[in-house]
Amino acid sequence: MRQWGLVLAAAGLLAITMGGRQTLGLFVSPINTSTGLGITAISFAMAVAQFVWGAIQPVAGAVADRYGPGRALAVGIILMAAGAALTPMMHSSIGMVFSIGFLMAAGSGAGSFSVLIGAASQRLPAHRRGMASGVINAGGSFGQFVFAPLMQKLIGVFGWMGAMYSLAVITLVALPMARLLRGRPAPVASVSATEAPPPERGMRATLSDAFRDRSYLLVHAGFFTCGFHIAFLVTHLPGEVDLCGLPAQVASWSLAIIGLANIVGSLYAGWCVQHYRSKYILFWMYASRAVLVALYLLAPKTEMTFYIFAAGLGFTWLATVPPTAGVVGKLFGTRYLATLFGMTLLSHQIGGFLGAWLGGIAITQTGDYQWMWYADIALAALAAVANLPIREPRIEPRLQPA
Repeated sequence: MRQWGLVLAAAGLLAITMGGRQTLGLFVSPINTSTGLGITAISFAMAVAQFVWGAIQPVAGAVADRYGPGRALAVGIILMAAGAALTPMMHSSIGMVFSIGFLMAAGSGAGSFSVLIGAASQRLPAHRRGMASGVINAGGSFGQFVFAPLMQKLIGVFGWMGAMYSLAVITLVALPMARLLRGRPAPVASVSATEAPPPERGMRATLSDAFRDRSYLLVHAGFFTCGFHIAFLVTHLPGEVDLCGLPAQVASWSLAIIGLANIVGSLYAGWCVQHYRSKYILFWMYASRAVLVALYLLAPKTEMTFYIFAAGLGFTWLATVPPTAGVVGKLFGTRYLATLFGMTLLSHQIGGFLGAWLGGIAITQTGDYQWMWYADIALAALAAVANLPIREPRIEPRLQPA
């Protein structure tokens, strides 16, 4: 029971860090109206945030692997709150890059997937890790579901500055949850006679092995596309809704629906990881995104179209995390999972940087996002195919105790 209490604490913490991070796109237009910095400049700050969020993951993961996750999480929460509190005081592009692109992103990254899933995986036996990853992932999706309409309401009532100050205060609520995850875990006994942990080789040797492994690099390639897709949408979906002549509430509710659908998707993905090979789960997830975006482009741009589109995308939105972490854990074990999965998340966020930044360039240069949608379809199809050659053992039936 204590193990699952820690999983729920990790899910609650991720709800706050991801909920705040995934709704920053709602601030783009209000910040532009207030400061006159321009959509491209603000999109660049958001793009830097995507990259920094990924770049901090292996660093935070290494700290957590060496000293325990509590310290990395506490520092991250404080940085994120400081970034949100300082953003209303910034009136230049450089200032926005510093507060949103560096402080908020580094903070939310240190309190995100690599540290939290790594901590849970080290505390649970192998047959429970997939579902635990799904539960933690669902926490992030629940945060998006709650924060999207909440931030939209706060922006409407208090303005974007008041909403940012509120986000800073809400973020600090996560500090007690980080305390629950302090310390290094005791080794967890295997539940299967066939399950043998890989030999301990040290972090540097493990990283060297990983980057020579074709399967690990293919995981990175697929996750790059996931980052491109998600960052483009969370940053520019409000702009797409505006282009279609629909009210801003359609964007916030679409983001909320994505989060709600991904709660179901994340839990289902966690279950699937325990029953099917993760590379096939990832294939179908990425392939479905290509189909859904193509159908969206053909559909009339109504409120219902956005809500259905959001529900379809939401089912796989962050549900790629459990199978991706599952592949990495199978390939290299859990001892340095926070670091190795952190490197994978860095690839995700390089894609995220391009998705956020190129979306801003597209709307400025062409007046719409048409070419971004085409790129999204192509990359999703390539990501689906890239997962098929991954070397992953078949799922073996779990031995029942005598």
